[in-house]
Amino acid sequence: MTAPNGSAIELAGVSRSFGAVRALSDVNLLIAGGQCLGLVGHNGAGKSTLMHVLAGTLRPDQGRIQVGGQQYDQISVHLAQTLGLRCVFQELSLCPNLTVAENTRILHPSIKGWGWRKKAGALISAMLERIFPGHDISPDTVVSDLSIGRRQMVEIARAFTVSEGVLRLVILDEPTSSLDATTSRQLLEFVRKEVQSGVSCILISHMLGEILDYSDQIAVMKNGQLVASGPVANFSRDSLVDLMSGGEHPDRAARERSIRSLADAPIAVKAEPAGRGLPFVARRGEVIGLAGLSGHGQTEFLVQVFEAARARKPEISVAGAVSFVAGDRQADGIFPLWSIADNIAVGSLPVLRNGLLLSGAKERELSSRWGRTMAIKAPSLDDEILSLSGGNQQKALFARALSTTSAVVLMDDPMRGVDIGTKLEVYDIIAEQAAGGRTFLWYTTEFEELEYCDRVYVFQNGRIVGELQGADITEASVIGSSFKDKDAA
Repeated sequence: MTAPNGSAIELAGVSRSFGAVRALSDVNLLIAGGQCLGLVGHNGAGKSTLMHVLAGTLRPDQGRIQVGGQQYDQISVHLAQTLGLRCVFQELSLCPNLTVAENTRILHPSIKGWGWRKKAGALISAMLERIFPGHDISPDTVVSDLSIGRRQMVEIARAFTVSEGVLRLVILDEPTSSLDATTSRQLLEFVRKEVQSGVSCILISHMLGEILDYSDQIAVMKNGQLVASGPVANFSRDSLVDLMSGGEHPDRAARERSIRSLADAPIAVKAEPAGRGLPFVARRGEVIGLAGLSGHGQTEFLVQVFEAARARKPEISVAGAVSFVAGDRQADGIFPLWSIADNIAVGSLPVLRNGLLLSGAKERELSSRWGRTMAIKAPSLDDEILSLSGGNQQKALFARALSTTSAVVLMDDPMRGVDIGTKLEVYDIIAEQAAGGRTFLWYTTEFEELEYCDRVYVFQNGRIVGELQGADITEASVIGSSFKDKDAA
């Protein structure tokens, strides 16, 4: 059952601090019934903190929340569920050792008695089919056996399921960060249908096109405050960037490397396909994009290159050491129990030795230098890595990779869930490092990022089916190569 149209949620004077850090400062926000509110802001702007307050996982220091005309000083997790407030956080919360159906049951205690697994499975399967027609996810599958994209699909679908009560608000925090173009479009079109039925939605995304195309209202946060809000027609991509950055833009000209010929540069990575497909060549100083539909072998190729740098493989040659920037930072990137400094320095242990022991002074110097270079926002690098926002955690992974002596940096869709300001900063650093002779192999699901690449290889079913460079790097060319007849290459 959905909430009646006109059922609003309102936050008044909500504030929250973490020690000396003011995460939210007197935030007033109205989420109208039957509308999609696009919420944007730089990493650390306070978006996730605000959503935790609404979801009941965080208590505000002050302020009030009104839901359906009823006032609350704070909302517990149980109360949020009772009121029909659901949240899909950027860091997914499914229990990996349980099946899809069992994870669904956790959200629906009313499903009980004999046959509850079948009932829960039918509920989640029906919603998955509504949102992602043609999905291949079985309710009996253990979540840990699903890819991160399919896990995100399950978590999103679970948030929209209803077994009793009402569904009033669904908060989607970077919902398309692990989805390919097709499933992203399916989700966003479903959201539009749901808000028409009376459900409210908060869409948090660093992909500004999604915000502008699918929201009714937009709210912009900066430094824990709401700095602008209004109908979507009042905003453009440029105005949103201005509001988030304070009008300060990195110099685009400084980011674009001077045109130079790399045709005669030494080869850094070379791969001859075992089956049919184009050969892969990356030269020193190049930024090479890996494109195509999600799940068509790009990540597997990066892993093969990483392994080839350590154990010689006849089909892949790599000149020099490699480092890896993971896109799924929770599963493959950060060490959650370690400090920020330790997470940065762990990739550079060989150069941090003082005799047979590690030098604490060298580690502090390296971590501090790269923390400044990557502009990691933290009171201290001795703080735990999980104290950082998602974007700043990703900056720490970049700092780890770039602080090494590696000649080749492999990047597995590393900008998922990273705000536009951070992206522009990292693009500058990638260009600077490439100009210094480093080679980057960059898998990305965002077309705009391919425009920063010297050349792009398009993957289909584990094979390279296209090579693009210069003016040929267009979205139409990438899509055309992605859907090329499998026998054409």
